Amino acid sequence: MLALTAVAAGGAGWLLGPFVGEAAFRVVYRREWGRMAAKEKDFYARIRRHRVDPSLASYSNPLPDYYGEKIGSVQEFRTWMRDQRAYNRKRTSV
Repeated sequence: MLALTAVAAGGAGWLLGPFVGEAAFRVVYRREWGRMAAKEKDFYARIRRHRVDPSLASYSNPLPDYYGEKIGSVQEFRTWMRDQRAYNRKRTSV
């Protein structure tokens, strides 16, 4: 019974943790939240604008990180952009 309770509590924490954490973050950093949200919106707009066309994908030549999930720094963003451009050049020249 104790193990089942522990698993249930862990599952509830796993499900509710992001919501509670984000709400607490917004309360603590409410002044900066607007700027951060604007920067994030701009960043995702850049991702959408510069990523490759998914219709060009094939099994032998998969898309390079379509959603930008591996971007964690400016340097990784630049690398991501280079990969997207290289993929576009390779697909359009063939």
